Amino acid sequence: MPDYSFFDNVYDVARQIPTGRVTSYGAIARYLGAKNSSRIVGYAMQAAGSAKPPVPAHRVINSKGILSAKASFGGDLMQRLLESEGVKVKDDQVQDFKTVFWDPNVELAL
Repeated sequence: MPDYSFFDNVYDVARQIPTGRVTSYGAIARYLGAKNSSRIVGYAMQAAGSAKPPVPAHRVINSKGILSAKASFGGDLMQRLLESEGVKVKDDQVQDFKTVFWDPNVELAL
């Protein structure tokens, strides 16, 4: 059974990702002090659809800038959401990844 308090913490971090920026599952896991839990962060993002307030799960991608959760959104929705915020995506990969990457470990104080 998933640890829903961990999921809530993941959602709290994800809600702070600025529009037009992305972060990775691993960056969120490291910020939460669980550096080996990026897969659990991914599970949290899969379950984020019913979270209140909403979670911008489309802004959480893998560490190589690839839209690895694209299938969870259906079709090209994840890409369209990112592009509507000004993030360039080509072949399911965020372009200028280092420029648009938002690191909670740098941006947020614990």
